[in-house]
Amino acid sequence: MSRKVVRSSKFRHVYGQPVKADQCYDDIRVSQMTWDGNFCSVNPKFLAIVVEASGGGAFLVLPLSKTGRLDKAAPVVSGHTAPVLDVEWCPHNDHIIASGSEDCSVMVWAVPEAGLVRSLSDPLVTLEGHSKRVGIVTWHPTAQNLLLSAGCDNAVTVWDVGVGQAALSMDEMHPDAIYSAAWNQDGSLLCTACRDKRVRVFDPRAGGAVANELPRPHEGSRPVRAITVNDGKLFTTGFSRMSERQVALWDLRKPEEPLTLQELDTSSGVLLPYYDPDTNVVYLTGKGDSSIRYFELTGEAPFVHYLSMFTSKESQRGGGWMPKRGLDVSKCEIARFYKLHERKCEPIAMTVPRKSDLFQEDLYPDTAGPDAALTSQEWLSGKNASPILISLKDGYTPQKTREFKVNQTLLQGPKRSQHSHEGTAPGVRKGESPRSGPPPELGQWVWAEGHQNKGQSQSWKNRLLWVRTEACLVFSHRVQLWSSSRRT
Repeated sequence: MSRKVVRSSKFRHVYGQPVKADQCYDDIRVSQMTWDGNFCSVNPKFLAIVVEASGGGAFLVLPLSKTGRLDKAAPVVSGHTAPVLDVEWCPHNDHIIASGSEDCSVMVWAVPEAGLVRSLSDPLVTLEGHSKRVGIVTWHPTAQNLLLSAGCDNAVTVWDVGVGQAALSMDEMHPDAIYSAAWNQDGSLLCTACRDKRVRVFDPRAGGAVANELPRPHEGSRPVRAITVNDGKLFTTGFSRMSERQVALWDLRKPEEPLTLQELDTSSGVLLPYYDPDTNVVYLTGKGDSSIRYFELTGEAPFVHYLSMFTSKESQRGGGWMPKRGLDVSKCEIARFYKLHERKCEPIAMTVPRKSDLFQEDLYPDTAGPDAALTSQEWLSGKNASPILISLKDGYTPQKTREFKVNQTLLQGPKRSQHSHEGTAPGVRKGESPRSGPPPELGQWVWAEGHQNKGQSQSWKNRLLWVRTEACLVFSHRVQLWSSSRRT
């Protein structure tokens, strides 16, 4: 009689543990948009959640310690004119976050050290170039100030945020809408899944030449998601012709057949994969699901090994994963998911049960730290570099605010000017105050008079303002612009 041998794995008994009720983030109006996105991003300092907003798009930014019921008057980031579809924190600066929206724009924001004390409507940089809604924003993992965006205009753009310009643009590579876009571990290649049923792997610097392609990884008509994993393999989620949800692992050297293809269930939600390269574990979540599945990837058949599943009563609208440096290593926590409910966010810790209180080196190999390995120009010139690794043996202490270098003189257009400019405006002689003529146009300098708050030494002060597309810049005092039609 043969006895079945159970595969040995240190992650076999990983379990999910929700935090206590008072450690959740309550009374949050999570976005109702039908876009298959996470609507959430988290780092060791802040939690960002896309929320419902009237008259535009907005997202919350909360310090991780600010748990409990949210104040109804809590400040939000609200610069978009249409709903926000995706947000992501910069991996190299815990105070910088990017957002993509239905208004076709991408915005980059700087969050103060203590979080938001008032609503933020002025982005650090506005990136415009897409002609349809932007549903994907993702930072480059190793190069500084590089941000990728993809949208329903079938275009993929790599932005150099430091100068506010598109460094690379691929408009004709994808014939249809892009479902997902993900960098590999060192940022040398990009993996995209498109509505045309193809998954493409390519170097954006190669002028749009596709290095590898999966013609139809899943037979079904529902959206596919794809990510790169260790050893240059691809992990995909999709649907069969009978609408069963599937996962597959592919070796790009033999793209004709998957290394393994597994069917999971018949639910309709798109599975969103999250991969931890340190442990080789993939976590799967889906909108409308009430579970989180996790699998271990190995180099031996069947390659994708089901570990376990965390289940709860309530379904999720999205969620974000904490970077490895933000986890509690003293509790053997190997992942943490911030699950979005209809009105709250619930952190769920994935833990390996261990009896010892000592640091578990096998669970925590050196992981990607907050320092960029390359500048944007080095990467654009063809260089590649692996992430700069740090040890978690003594835990990770978030560093103070890092400088985010933005060259204001190179930013294109007046929308990116962040401050008023003292001195003489172009076309206006010193001492003049043009208060007549047509209303100020975009990019025109105008004089303004502003009444200062009580208790300040001067009651009135002249200033020069740069007129923006929506409105002029707002100061701590009231501002009046004079022209043939008065604008405020």
